[in-house]
Amino acid sequence: MSGWKGAVLVTGTDTEVGKTVVTAAITAAAQAAGLRVAVVKPGQTGTATGEPGDVDSVTRLAAPLTGRTLSSYPDPLAPLAAARVAELEPLELYTAVDAIRAEVDKHDLVLVEGAGGLLVPMGLRPSGEAWTVADLAVSLGAPAVVVARAGLGTLNHTALTLEALERRAVPAGVVIGAWPAEPQLVHWANLTELVPNLLGALPAGAGSMDPGVFRRSAPGWLTPDLYGVLDDWRTWAEDAG
Repeated sequence: MSGWKGAVLVTGTDTEVGKTVVTAAITAAAQAAGLRVAVVKPGQTGTATGEPGDVDSVTRLAAPLTGRTLSSYPDPLAPLAAARVAELEPLELYTAVDAIRAEVDKHDLVLVEGAGGLLVPMGLRPSGEAWTVADLAVSLGAPAVVVARAGLGTLNHTALTLEALERRAVPAGVVIGAWPAEPQLVHWANLTELVPNLLGALPAGAGSMDPGVFRRSAPGWLTPDLYGVLDDWRTWAEDAG
């Protein structure tokens, strides 16, 4: 089965759009296809609560071969801001690049989950300038999965994110993070508009599934580019709803 390999960035149109659950779904589908998968989180924030980080959540749902968090900060802010508030060292861009490339050497697929949206400041370059997930994608020569909402406003946010990636020559596709159980007209209209760029869509509540059920179901939510079997969007959406 052909699909994206090497480093793949998972970003979003905003925060809380389902990046972590989508990362887990891609992990599960790829591993079901026989790939060795690593998940890397360059900047985890909000860790003061003691709750599991995003890599922990992916591990619970999909059990990747490797899971790594490169930097972690207590405050629920953008990673660079969280580092400054906590007076901790920000993550340097090429430190992140080198760590991810090291995992690429040992795995077939390395999913790199960002924080918030595409242009959120993640850390610092050697020059002292901030870098973003978009900069990381360019440095790695990696494609990006854009996780989007299903409802009102998603077309504008998704188009802006895809345009920013296209301007940087980063290949990209879209996964809907949570398709509602009772879709309304706006959801169907958005699905129709997004189909040309869609690589998948997860049902709402997927992250709360039993891990075994999640892993068996994941290929049905994704297209072959992400190691799934999904090809009929309307049938999928009707079944999911």
